[in-house]
This record gives sequence, C-alpha cells and structure tokens, in this order.
Amino acid sequence: MKLGIDVSTYLEELEHGAKYYDGDRQVQPLDLFRSNGVDCMRIRLWVDPKSESGAPYLAGNCDFDNFIRLATLAAEKGFSVMLDFHYSDFWCDPGKQTIPKAWRHLGLEELVEKVYSYTRQTLIRIKEHGISVSLIQIGNEITNGILWPVGKLTGGENGVRDNYDSLVKLLKAGIRACREEMPAASLVLHLERSYDQKLYDEFFTQMELAGVDYDVIGYSYYPYWHGTFDMFFANVDFCKKFKKRQIIVEVGYAFTLEDYIKSEHGGAHLVVSENNVDTLGFTREYPLTPEGQRHFTEDFLRQAQQHDVEAVYWWEPLWIPGDGICWASEAAMAYTGDKSKSTRNEWANQCLFDYEGRKLPAFDAFKSSRL
Repeated sequence: MKLGIDVSTYLEELEHGAKYYDGDRQVQPLDLFRSNGVDCMRIRLWVDPKSESGAPYLAGNCDFDNFIRLATLAAEKGFSVMLDFHYSDFWCDPGKQTIPKAWRHLGLEELVEKVYSYTRQTLIRIKEHGISVSLIQIGNEITNGILWPVGKLTGGENGVRDNYDSLVKLLKAGIRACREEMPAASLVLHLERSYDQKLYDEFFTQMELAGVDYDVIGYSYYPYWHGTFDMFFANVDFCKKFKKRQIIVEVGYAFTLEDYIKSEHGGAHLVVSENNVDTLGFTREYPLTPEGQRHFTEDFLRQAQQHDVEAVYWWEPLWIPGDGICWASEAAMAYTGDKSKSTRNEWANQCLFDYEGRKLPAFDAFKSSRL
C-alpha cells in the first residue's frame, strides 16, 4: 500500500517563514517524508483564486503557478503527483462547489464545453512544463455534484437524487480531456460521507449506468464526520462490487484540542476544538493527543491495507500556524459566501507537526515499513 500527502499549502508556508524540526534539528519535511517511504503528493488546483480586484484568496493560493512549482519540487524529491481539479476558484466540499467567477454566465452545454477546454488546456500546459501526473481527480468531494447550481444533485425520489444527467455531462467532459491529453493517468471520483453505503451505492451505480469512464474510487475519512473504522471499512468492502481501485485521498486526526492562539474563546475557530468536540457526536476511540494521533494512524493504516486500499493520503500535514497563514482571506469568503467563521488557519491541530513545527509521534507511524 502506498502512502501520500496533500501539502498544497507548503510553498505558502515557506514564504511565511515556516520551519520544521525533528527534535532540535531543523529538517526539510519532504525529505523526511520520503525517508518514511511516502512517495505520492496530491496537489489541488483552483481556477482563479483571487478577487476581481486582484486580492488573493490564500490557503496556499492554489493556482496553476503553485501547482507547477510544487509538482516540480515533488518530482525532484521522488514523489508521484495526483492532480486535484476543484473546478472552482476556491475550496470545494459537500457544502460548497462555487462556480468560477468567469463561468457564472454559462448554461449547462456551455459549461460542459468549458470544463473540457479548461481541463485540456491545463493538461497541455502541465506537459509543456515536463510534469508527469499519475492520478487526476475530476472534482473534489463531489458527493453532491460540482459547479453549483448547474451540476448540483438535489432532492430525488426512490433513493436517487435529481440532476445526475447534468453532473454526468460535466464529469464526462473533464474525463474526455484527461483521456486525450494524459491517457496513462488514472482518473479518480472522490466523495466524502464515507460511512454511507446507500449514498455510495446510489452515486456509483449512476456512474455505471451512465458509462462514466473512471478508474478509482476516492474517499475522505475524518472520524468526526464519517463514522467508526468499522463503518468506513464496511463501505470500502461494499464498494468493491464496482470493480474499481480504491484510495483514501484525505485522512487526518487531531493531536490536541488546545488552540494555538490563547483567548477567552478557546479553540472556537479550529475545525475540531475543545469548544465543539462534544457536539460532533463521534466515537472517540483515540484520545485527541499526540499519542492518540499516533495510535489512530497505526491502526488506520493497518486496516486500510487489510481491506485492499491502494493508497492513503494524509491531508495537509504541514499546514502549521503562522502569521499570514489562513484558511481563507476576506475576499475568498466573499466569493464563497461563507461568513460564519474567522479567516485564520483552522486545521493546524490536524498536522503531523505541532504548532512550533516539531515532528509528532504520528509522523513516524505514517511510514511504509510499518505496513
């Protein structure tokens, strides 16, 4: 089983002075990952992550230039590359698939052509830079569709949601471009809600009925939202019926509930914090401590291998806190319409390095020789 990392914010971290340590020794973290046998890098790509006035959206500024710089570094270090098309100017997840600003006026058929031409031209440019891509995601966490509202799955009767026809057209457009320009790359359809067999059965049955041409089922797994190991791996086993390879493109677990900014509100702006952990409703089999994170990692990797998972990617293990390190800028929040939280880094307690950049015990557990 292969191990991978998504470090799409890494270059922004370095630009803001981030440093990483193994004990007292400063290290190059990508080299340290390679010494663990980690050899795959996932890199997200946003269409145009800045406002009309040019204000950056931050969170890695994951534009084409960031992708090329990071993919070039990945190749130099011996990582294979997974390209994660978001088909948005910023974050995509089950709660938002915001259409790119320049595409908002397009109807379905025009969007289909735009997805094809954008995907194809992007891949041509990547090849011109001499970059090799092993895996390509056609959208990110597309459980509820892409390019809302045009490609959004909604409502539905008899257990099947509406608007699959539109979604399939959009997915096939991206897939066609990938098959033409990078025929050797494997194509991934990536969902979350990874405990939900009924939903996965619906989605991938519809893909099968529509003749969608893909190679890999990709999962996100965070136990705060996606159930126990037993629930998750039962779904992995269930989805073997679709006869596709299976990878976990995102996994993570917190090493602390304490905030890196001390305030009267505690860790209220962390995704998982002392303020909200009791409301998430998940089974806390592993303490949210450095040792708990290590045990979570060891057990999860062992079970993933036992259930024939091809690869596991830790999501943003290097996204440590620092001045100017944010999950979004004010301009980005205006684009997505998300005004419910602070702009600061809300994922820092899920990393494999602590708030001071020191390697955590789970880093050593995320190692191929342990499998």
